[in-house]
Amino acid sequence: MTSLFQDDLNTAMESMAKGGAFLTVSDGERTNTMTIGWGYVGHQWQMPVFVALVRKSRYTYEILEKGTEFTVSIPVLGTMKKALGICGTTSGRDGNKFEKAELTLSPGKTVGVPVIAGCGNYMECRIVYRQDMVPSQLDPALREVHYEKKNNDYHTLYFGEILQSY
Repeated sequence: MTSLFQDDLNTAMESMAKGGAFLTVSDGERTNTMTIGWGYVGHQWQMPVFVALVRKSRYTYEILEKGTEFTVSIPVLGTMKKALGICGTTSGRDGNKFEKAELTLSPGKTVGVPVIAGCGNYMECRIVYRQDMVPSQLDPALREVHYEKKNNDYHTLYFGEILQSY
């Protein structure tokens, strides 16, 4: 795997957790991005995997259900705050978030989904597994805080084989 796994994974994950990242998706007709703060990298099924969590109410969810790939673009911590804010509070159903957030797309190196130009780290992923959360299996305290107070809008987990990271 490329340098992200060898040198920059801790920095990238800290930047995502503290500042956010862009999860970008496309189904061939529509492209959208959203801000994420939850996600993780691991090694599963003998491959590097990024797991993205997306609520069913999100426009990104609609596109992911039809698509087979996604990208994660992680800005350097402290940068792109305005764009992350816009992409975390505006739905792509309501207009072009890329224009509103003044984001530039660059083609993916391996997948058909673009990345957000100007970020520090990128992961290009192919979806290998999807799993809806099972509410009864979640700790009740977490369920209350993160779901019951948010209209029971549970996440779907998308496991993406990391095909390229840079």
